[in-house]
Amino acid sequence: MPAAGSGEEAHRSRRPKDGPAPRFLTWPVDAAVTLTLWTYFTLGFVVLFAPFHLLAVALAPDRARACQRINHLFFRGFFRLCRVLMPLQRWQVDPALAGVAGSVVVCNHLSYIDPLLMIALFPRHTTIVKDRLFRIPVLGLVLRLAGYLASTSLGPEAGRTLGHLERMPGFLAGGGNLFVFPEGTRSRDGAVGPLNAGAFKIARFCRAPVAVAAIENTQRLFTPGRFLFDTCRANTITVKLLAQFTPAYDRPDFSAKALMAQVRALLEPAARQAPAER
Repeated sequence: MPAAGSGEEAHRSRRPKDGPAPRFLTWPVDAAVTLTLWTYFTLGFVVLFAPFHLLAVALAPDRARACQRINHLFFRGFFRLCRVLMPLQRWQVDPALAGVAGSVVVCNHLSYIDPLLMIALFPRHTTIVKDRLFRIPVLGLVLRLAGYLASTSLGPEAGRTLGHLERMPGFLAGGGNLFVFPEGTRSRDGAVGPLNAGAFKIARFCRAPVAVAAIENTQRLFTPGRFLFDTCRANTITVKLLAQFTPAYDRPDFSAKALMAQVRALLEPAARQAPAER
């Protein structure tokens, strides 16, 4: 029998290679999972959920609220499918988020799946959506039915958005949440970008509580600029509630700018403490 090698040589021979598997090995899995998820996202919506939207339009006394609930269930199903198809992805959602209601929820933004996560978390919700998405035939109709706001003060959506804003105090008082990504676009490096004032002005107009949430590692699953989900790399996606408070709107020195600085002071440490990409 040949003599065994040195302990260090034996250790090296048994140690798996560092880093992710070669792309040519993971690509077929990534492609298959991505195809399955987008099939659910498109055909699954048309076959399983669109009929309920039609029923909501015809029968529901509060059409927008019914459609928000349908969207919530649809994306809960999407993320359940993610859990089944991508066992290397772990999902940690702060239980305290379930108690957030009647608030303007502001959050950092890393990936296209971030708004889907927020819809899956809050049964009654609305949000601000890029104006161009309202011009996509079927998607635009779904966005309008759910009462989502267009990010514009011009064009055909402006009047509808103004009406939603006028009704926003009642929506929040009734337990709904407005969630917003005040950076306005996805961060490419994980750092918190400049914050837009719109969400904070809405909070002041409605005298609403503000909830600050932090999302981590969604960009490692669905990376900006890449069509396929990165399914074969171990990853933990987290959603944390950092704070929930009612700003002192009636104080003479209150300003949206100061509120933005307060929120940034909460988000930036969370971004710095997020695990580095491996």
